[in-house]
Amino acid sequence: MNKNDLVAAVAAGTGLSKADAAKSVDCTFDSISSALKKGDDVRLVGFGTFNVVQRKASVGRNPRTGESINIPASKQPKFKAGKGLKDSVN
Repeated sequence: MNKNDLVAAVAAGTGLSKADAAKSVDCTFDSISSALKKGDDVRLVGFGTFNVVQRKASVGRNPRTGESINIPASKQPKFKAGKGLKDSVN
């Protein structure tokens, strides 16, 4: 499923037009992104939790040349599936 499929499913499930469903989906994604930028966790009970973790700087290797390269520290978004989502998949 891609974003267009998700918009179509939301439109069909709610009776909204595709334009309104697209705004809803975009607003949801923007809200999650802005919360993560602030360092907040986003917990959707039964679905899962989005959070940000700090990755340490590390040294990697260029696979072509074997040369060592420095990989800077960064923040990475993570998602952990909730029990409801896990149960629905299994």
